[in-house]
Amino acid sequence: MTEEDFTLEEEEGSTVLRRSAVNRPPRTLSTWLIGRPLSTADAPHQAIGKAIGLAVFAADALSSVAYAPQETLVILAAAGTQAFGYAVPIAIAVSILLAIVTISYRQTVYAYPGGGGAYIVGRDNLGELAAQVAGAALLVDYILLAAVAMSSGVAQIVSAYPPLYPYRVEMAVSILFLIMLINLRGVRESGITFAIPNYFFLFMTFLMVGVGLVQYLTGTLGVVIDPPEMEVGVALQPVTFFLLLRAFSNGTTALTGVECISNGITAFKEPRSRNAAITMIWMSLILGTLFLGITILLKQIGAVPSEEETVISQLARTVYGGRGILYLGTMIGTTIILFLATNTAFADFPRLSAIQAGDGFLPRQLTYRGSRLVYSRGIVTLGVIAAILVIAFRASVTALVPLWAIGVFLSFTISQVGMARRWWKIGQLQPGQEVRERGSTLQYQSGWVVKMLINSFGAICTAVVTVIFAITKFRDGAWIVVILIPSMVAVFFMIHRHYKILAKNLSLKRDGIRSQITRHRVILPMSGVHEGTIAALHYARLLSSDVTAVYVSIDPVEAESLRQKWDIWGEGVRLVILDSPYRTLLEPFLEYIEEILVQRQPKEVITIVVPQFVPRRRWHNILHAQTATWLRLALLFKPGIVITDVPYLVE
Repeated sequence: MTEEDFTLEEEEGSTVLRRSAVNRPPRTLSTWLIGRPLSTADAPHQAIGKAIGLAVFAADALSSVAYAPQETLVILAAAGTQAFGYAVPIAIAVSILLAIVTISYRQTVYAYPGGGGAYIVGRDNLGELAAQVAGAALLVDYILLAAVAMSSGVAQIVSAYPPLYPYRVEMAVSILFLIMLINLRGVRESGITFAIPNYFFLFMTFLMVGVGLVQYLTGTLGVVIDPPEMEVGVALQPVTFFLLLRAFSNGTTALTGVECISNGITAFKEPRSRNAAITMIWMSLILGTLFLGITILLKQIGAVPSEEETVISQLARTVYGGRGILYLGTMIGTTIILFLATNTAFADFPRLSAIQAGDGFLPRQLTYRGSRLVYSRGIVTLGVIAAILVIAFRASVTALVPLWAIGVFLSFTISQVGMARRWWKIGQLQPGQEVRERGSTLQYQSGWVVKMLINSFGAICTAVVTVIFAITKFRDGAWIVVILIPSMVAVFFMIHRHYKILAKNLSLKRDGIRSQITRHRVILPMSGVHEGTIAALHYARLLSSDVTAVYVSIDPVEAESLRQKWDIWGEGVRLVILDSPYRTLLEPFLEYIEEILVQRQPKEVITIVVPQFVPRRRWHNILHAQTATWLRLALLFKPGIVITDVPYLVE
């Protein structure tokens, strides 16, 4: 390295030398698994277009057609098959709600091109509490999305191949970690990987629905042959308004994922907002068409909700007259899209957690990008928690769904209320006036009243659904989320409080700097007098003239031998010998340090210099005491103590 390698930047009061690292990270096992490290300059090239964006961010919403109709029928089944006639009106109501939410979120996409969805909208317009509630709800949503989608995907495999039913949990966890690994390779690469399977699902599902509707209109659509046994209680329930509300709340799981695009706007190519908005419209039109079509056909064929065979499997084999190639293609496509829905969670969870961490409400480590320019820590965190849920709930979709949608609609509501307030604030501005907020810039717009009404209506609709879901699903497991979200918010604010206190303590703007040192005392623990000890002694004397060597004695003969050697090699440095009648080594030394701390002067720093043997072969470390490591662990929380190890290379 020469001076020519640096760029000189002269500023008032200081000289700065800057150079760029030219070495590339070495090839490791992680390089083989997730690809070569990418330079920060490659970030713009990792952006995606609308077609890939549909595969990355819309898989969550589109995959819901595989389980939302079934979960609606699960509730109606409590009143018998005659109640299945209510499925179509419920599907129409869900589709109307989908249109309302889509229009509302389209406005969010244009208003907040930096992404963040409900979290950013809540933060800028409703305050930190609302933002953290939205953040907690969305994080729970993404975790449950990964668990539900993976469980539902495995359910499709089990429907086609029933002998695999006992292994569904192992299959779900294995595939979950495979998708996690693919996402660690980067957004663009994972999007390209998943685009073809995504469009294969759309083709096969539209083909199944199209053929089924043609058969229905021509009177050739049959009914399910050998349907699975319907899983209901001993006594049938009457069709009540509460039962219909429960079925509607289950059907609204079709809307999960609508917000994902608004959270991931930054992943799109420029113009980001326009590309994201168009992708959202595509997604909603496809979702609404398939959801309605499938629900209508399920009613006509008499499909029965069951854990053993999904209603999609029943519909496919009825439409195609058996388990032929088209049936298998449909099941493969459906299984794939459910697995890809997990990819949506892996795309959005790390982004949202990084934003919250940047605001100081989650650990800062979540803001760091990995070697492939993705938030790898967030991806791994999501994968591990989702796997735990899959194992805990035995990969049961019906058991996981009640925990899910309440968080989704809570975030919907916060986002729409925040957007309504944003339009109201815009309406109070003068033409040409600008107000900069953390997530966007406010400018007067003439149509603010209409937009405010759209978001207000959306907020009312989603708030009603949130309440319905909380009430109807409370005993089925929604109570867990009702407790979990406030608990998460409390933890977020505890983390934020820690970071605020830390920032205050580290600030250079306060009066006086507490870190001024008036005295420096050095302690040199040693196990014997040898070259390593003398090297550490020379280093200690460079730090301070106040040096004390400490030896813990368990054998008087060895202690006397060491004292004699120290008289020769100790260079006049005082020696303290601590007798240890119980043959302990660390405890007497720590007791000695405690006594010094009691007598320590204000602003005095104590440095413990530890001779550290460094063998040429790493496994030889297990043959040494690792004193420096144990001292760090024991004295980590003691203020005013610095531990320094002086390495001494040995053969």
